[in-house]
Amino acid sequence: MSKRPIGRAGQIEVNSFAGFRTAAGALRVRRAIIRAALALGVATSWGVLAPHPVAAQGFTYNAAAPKAPRPRIPDDNQMLVQATTVEYDTKNARVSAVGNVQLFYNGSSVEADRVIYDQTTKRLHAEGHIRMTDADGKITYANSLDLSDDYRDGFVDSLRVETEDQTRMAATRADRSGGKTTVFENGVYTACAACRDNPKKPPLWQVKGARIIHDQTEKMLYFENAQLEFFGVPLAYVPYFSTPDPTVKRKSGFLMPGFSQANGYGIGVDLPYYWAIAGDFDATFTPRITSKQGVLVQTEFRQRLSNGSYQVRLYGIDQLNRNAFAGQPGDRPFRGGIDTKGQFALSDKWVSGWDGMLLSDYMLPSDYRLAQYRDPFNAFMSLPTEAISQLYLTGVGSRSFFDIRAMHYLSFSGNQQTVPIVYPVLDYSNVLNTPVFGGEFSTKANFVNLSREQAAFDPITTTANTNGLCTTTSADPLARLPAQCLLRAMPGTYTRLSAQAQWRKSLTDPYGQIWTPFAILRADAINANVTAQPGVANTQGVGNFLPTGDTQALRLMPTVGLEYRYPLINVQPWGTTMIEPIAQIIIRPNETSAGRLPNEDAQSLVFDASNLFSVDKFSGGSRTEGGGRANVGAQATTQFDRGGTVNVLFGQSTQLFGLNSYDVRDMTNSGIGSGLDKTVSDYVTRVDYSPNRTYAFSMRSRLDQQSLNVQRFEAEGKANFDRWSLALTYGNYAAQPAVGALNRREGLLGNGSVKLAQNWVVSGGARWDLVANKMNQYIVGAGYVDDCFTLAASYVTSLNTAVAGSTPQVNQTVMLTLGLRTIGNVSLPVPVN
Repeated sequence: MSKRPIGRAGQIEVNSFAGFRTAAGALRVRRAIIRAALALGVATSWGVLAPHPVAAQGFTYNAAAPKAPRPRIPDDNQMLVQATTVEYDTKNARVSAVGNVQLFYNGSSVEADRVIYDQTTKRLHAEGHIRMTDADGKITYANSLDLSDDYRDGFVDSLRVETEDQTRMAATRADRSGGKTTVFENGVYTACAACRDNPKKPPLWQVKGARIIHDQTEKMLYFENAQLEFFGVPLAYVPYFSTPDPTVKRKSGFLMPGFSQANGYGIGVDLPYYWAIAGDFDATFTPRITSKQGVLVQTEFRQRLSNGSYQVRLYGIDQLNRNAFAGQPGDRPFRGGIDTKGQFALSDKWVSGWDGMLLSDYMLPSDYRLAQYRDPFNAFMSLPTEAISQLYLTGVGSRSFFDIRAMHYLSFSGNQQTVPIVYPVLDYSNVLNTPVFGGEFSTKANFVNLSREQAAFDPITTTANTNGLCTTTSADPLARLPAQCLLRAMPGTYTRLSAQAQWRKSLTDPYGQIWTPFAILRADAINANVTAQPGVANTQGVGNFLPTGDTQALRLMPTVGLEYRYPLINVQPWGTTMIEPIAQIIIRPNETSAGRLPNEDAQSLVFDASNLFSVDKFSGGSRTEGGGRANVGAQATTQFDRGGTVNVLFGQSTQLFGLNSYDVRDMTNSGIGSGLDKTVSDYVTRVDYSPNRTYAFSMRSRLDQQSLNVQRFEAEGKANFDRWSLALTYGNYAAQPAVGALNRREGLLGNGSVKLAQNWVVSGGARWDLVANKMNQYIVGAGYVDDCFTLAASYVTSLNTAVAGSTPQVNQTVMLTLGLRTIGNVSLPVPVN
């Protein structure tokens, strides 16, 4: 046997394999150890079923800071061997690298005290402080390793592996046989970091298995006699389970089960099975076994194509006890539904898609707590009342926009005949690239066509509400009169085409004053076929709210105006202040057919600082503002060198001449009581203050122009610190009898979260009705959150309006959630009422 030192640097660079026995041996050393690191350490990322952080009802894992991706080293088949000495035993055909052995190959490395390769048996043996690092950053530690050079058979003692995503695995021994199966004896897996002060202390949670078998052909991991431990204490035992290995991105198999409970179906257990049909197509079958109603079948199909994707969900159940829903829409043997959505890119500017839902009855989502109806946190104030089925086409250019869609609303409250079918609605806008008369020229258009079967009325008086005068079935002679009710939904067909062209140009004079003349021409062609239902029309054929039968109207609204701004800037050592007076003068004729046409999209009007200088303050195209008007106000902005920014705006609007559109009653009394229905409007104000990045304050108000009484007032404050955040909104709104708000409304809405300790978070939100002096909706939650584990409990209340004609009910639910990073999470909603 001969020994040879490895030169002064102690390195050999292998550039060619032909003609060098020592290089060939080194190559086999590299192949065996590097492939062993990949093969024997593969089980350390077996939680591939949950590749994303688990969100546990508002509590998410404290993920570690992302690391920069490792640079990929070219596969040049060059290996660098570094050791104190390399020994050649020519008699026994052995090559040994001894003393601080390091092998580097294509981004992977192996370190050991001693590496021996037997060329006769073609076995590789490494021992002493073995550390193997692959190109992806996975590190494998071992005491000894013995492996054939084709890595089909062998073993590793005292295996311990750490991955880039902070998952860890250990085993007393790993044996490989047949080139496809590796058995880990006494394996332990966790996604939790080791304790810094006491690395030998058990992690927060870990999964132990008497044997963990990795079948490389099937790409599966099988766990035998597995148990889940918390702080080293066994809490759950599973005799057997399996999961895909980390090389598999998608694989068929069972997913984490789910649990739910409801009065109608009792206790439900969801057992989802995922089927990876193809690389671009998959399906999930989720039977829900219920204690009272049998099996609810839920199926989801998804496919991703080169230019988009789509999905289809199917629901169905043959109820065992339909009497549990006696007197309700669910009182039937079979209940089911389908919903689907998809979107496809036709080019870099155009997309098309759809959303669709069809149900056997509108109570199915709420009765069986289907996914689209089960969101108590986002639905804190109310549950969804409709589902939209639509088909759309959208295009976006650099200065233009186009959207056309047909929509069908599915009512979750049983009022299906009062919701419209829209076929279609079209919006288009464009700003020309070239100036016109030195100014900006833009156009926009809107087309809508809809139909509705039945009228819907809302009461606006106590008598109407108490006596049910606004129901469609009331036979009272005073029923459905404009003095008692609003017509919220027009029965029949409504079609409108609106087109608008606008020109504006800004000029700045030598004194810094900014003058902006503008001109607008809008045209509306309207056809309304109003059905003569009770309350809509009287015996003379003239509606209480609208003319019945066919009505055609052409509205033409030319507008010219001038806006004036004079920004004045004052610079002081403590900051900069800009004061800007603003005035608008708008000249146009009266609104034609005001209040005598259907109002579908301009029913809501809130006059505040945000629309003070809007040329038309109606929220939609069904109404258009007419007459001469002046909008005047001023805003001031101060930027403190130390102290943040404050912005204040104050203003008022005045009807100069002609018909005040906001003082004209229509089917919904839009504009009445808004503050604009007076010749001289109420005052509107806004104050925004941001002292720093931590705090933000905002105040908005509308004051009566004569008495200065508060008509609307909103104040909002936000604070966001490292350990806690808080948002509080106060609202005070005067009565608006014309739209059914008979009493002053006042309340507080708050939400926040506090990090009590490093891993403990408490969050909550509440709405307090100050008039009734009671808290009518709230949510409280607490959770433990760290880098690998989440445990949360929340108490939620939300309004349920799913029963037609009934008073909204308050649902109360306790939500329990347990999450283990890389494995999955389990949520259990428990209704209180």
